[in-house]
Amino acid sequence: MGNMTNIPSATAESFWAALQDITEKQAETGRQIAETNRQMANTDRQISRLEKQIGGVSNNHGLFAEEYFINSLEERENTLLGEKFDKLIKTKIVKDDNNKTKGEFDIVLVNGKSVAIVEVKFRARDKHVDMVLKKVKPFRDRFPEYKNHQLFLGLASMVFDEDIENKCKENGIAVIKQVGDMVEIHDENLKTF
Repeated sequence: MGNMTNIPSATAESFWAALQDITEKQAETGRQIAETNRQMANTDRQISRLEKQIGGVSNNHGLFAEEYFINSLEERENTLLGEKFDKLIKTKIVKDDNNKTKGEFDIVLVNGKSVAIVEVKFRARDKHVDMVLKKVKPFRDRFPEYKNHQLFLGLASMVFDEDIENKCKENGIAVIKQVGDMVEIHDENLKTF
């Protein structure tokens, strides 16, 4: 027979006690992980609600800015960019044949020879200048009745940083902004699109 080692019973008891302690700690760790997962799920729900609230506030700012500039342009008798416009069209969403949004135009001003598309933002950002420039093709595609009209672009905002204003001017886009209680229009570098 081979060599058999007898384990003293005190050592065996210590081993089983340690094993039981490890098992209990694993069970406690499992409970703690389950509690952490529950708390994380709760935090995710709270973040989701907060995102919706922030989105709602942002949408409200956008709606406020749109209403402000629509009212201001109407008070000016739709005079913009050195021209009098006969019609002001509010928030026009254009869909394609598959009901997919092809373009959204916050304010469209029209007269017999010109169209002005004005994008409205609460705070103008760099990406909004590019967004305005991308409005030309969808507008020309979806409104062939204005194919012979001059097309002007404008960016209206409650808050403009100087570099964004300069980018608009460099691209031939009118800057329409709130200054105190007035609306100020900078269209000296305006291009026809």
